[in-house]
Parts: sequence; structure tokens; C-alpha cells
Amino acid sequence: MIESTIARQVALVAFDVDGTLTDNGVYIGAPLEGAPPTDARVEFKRYDIQDGLGIVMLRRAGVAVAFISARQSQSTVLRAAELGVTHVHQGKRLRKVAVLHHLATELSIPLSAMAFMGDDLADIAAMQCVGLSAAPANAVPEVRDVATIRLTKSGGHGAVREFAELVLKSRGDWDGLVAEYVADSARLEDPVA
Repeated sequence: MIESTIARQVALVAFDVDGTLTDNGVYIGAPLEGAPPTDARVEFKRYDIQDGLGIVMLRRAGVAVAFISARQSQSTVLRAAELGVTHVHQGKRLRKVAVLHHLATELSIPLSAMAFMGDDLADIAAMQCVGLSAAPANAVPEVRDVATIRLTKSGGHGAVREFAELVLKSRGDWDGLVAEYVADSARLEDPVA
């Protein structure tokens, strides 16, 4: 469990993508031979659906969510759109600490009220500059050493959900959010013609 005063301060949770939101695997291919010419490559990543609901629950609790990746990927943009995540920062020369400072200014949220979850060396500086940090089970030892929270689940396999639940349960919000979510799911809609 996270100390409730720390959990209640969290106003933004930022996630690394590869190895945190995904299982670190990337499938890359080219269009089939004979297909219309295009410069687009084909890329697939695996995301965990329960992780997605964890992100939805964070957002329902009023916690802002950001995806920050040093790897440019349309897959990340698509997943963010599905989950209503509007703060997506990615690119080869991206510096995660600089993005967190930008978000702090843009959203008027101090770094001490932010959480960051990452799995590899590029995430350490970001984890060290926020109030709460987490590492999935598959994180490299150097990342696990600096993480405030060491999760039992791996990236792309429930780590994001595990962290979201820890934050929300520590705040005392989880049970109410679940009841609200179930009630929303039980509402009867007009039948589809």
C-alpha cells in the first residue's frame, strides 16, 4: 500500500510505453509486395485491456494521465485515443524530465504531485524527479532500485492496473469508482435497431 497522504497528492500519472504499457515487444513489417506504394511501415504492439481500465479509473478519479516515450509510434497514439489520454509525448530525441517539467507548467501540477512508471535506464531520471515512482516486475535492476513501488506484474501484463489500483485504493477511491463503473455498465440504453 502507498501512504494515503502521498497517494492523495498524485494529480498526474505518467507512463513510459514500451516495457510498461506493453510487453516490450514490437512487431514491424512492410506492406505486402504488390500493395499500393506507401512509406508507411506496419507496426503492432500488445496492450493489456485490464491496464486500460486502470487508466480509465485514474481518469475517473480526476488524475491526469500522460504517455511519454522516446520511441515514436502511431500505436501509442491510437491506444491513447482509445483511453482518452490527451497528453502523449514521444520522439527519438525526447527527454522525459523535460516533458514532466512542461506538463508541470501546462497543468499547474508540481513534480511532487506526479507519479512516473518506467522499466529501463531512460526512465530513471524521470522517476527521480517526481513524488512517486513505480517499476514493473520486468524492469531492469537499476530502475527497480530507484522505484518507490516495485510491482509484482510485468509491463503489458497488468503492471499498469496494479499501480492504478494501489494509488486509488490508498486514496480510498477504488471501491466508489468500481461501484460507479458497474452502475454505468448496468444502465439500459435504447436497443439497437
